[in-house]
Amino acid sequence: MSLTPRLGEKEKKIVALLGGCCLFLSTLEYLIPKPLPFLRIGLANMPLLLALDILSLRYFSLLALIKVFGQAIISGTLVSYVFLFSLAGTGASAGIMYLVWRILGPKRIGYIGVSVAGALVSNGTQLFLARFFVFGEGVRFLIPPFLGAGTITGVALGLFCEAFIARSRWYQSL
Repeated sequence: MSLTPRLGEKEKKIVALLGGCCLFLSTLEYLIPKPLPFLRIGLANMPLLLALDILSLRYFSLLALIKVFGQAIISGTLVSYVFLFSLAGTGASAGIMYLVWRILGPKRIGYIGVSVAGALVSNGTQLFLARFFVFGEGVRFLIPPFLGAGTITGVALGLFCEAFIARSRWYQSL
């Protein structure tokens, strides 16, 4: 038996920890009243932001799936259209965050920019789906509040992540 951890063991442990954080934050977020069923603040995206710099695409994608399915189980939306909205929004958001982070890097965009990009892409994806499945043409009235809320929460989550990373001994040890 080798004394050194197998390749990926550290990432698996990080995914487990951050996945648990996603579930905890999803639970907190579920307690906050929502004007629309698929409109969320995005608290459960914080672990995804933290994972950008420390997980490979494979494990980052696994964390995003844990977040989506965990939220659906916690909120009881696993077999509803809300799950489709969450899956599409998180998939698009996680994809753009990972891509932007890898292309531009922390020096040129930072966590605030990545968080806002993720929030806007998630909201845009959900609004696109809402147009076809829920609201029809009336979705145009939701665009300004959704994108405004996404920008505000994206900035707030990005600021929190930057502060956490700067102060966390755990994160610095990874």
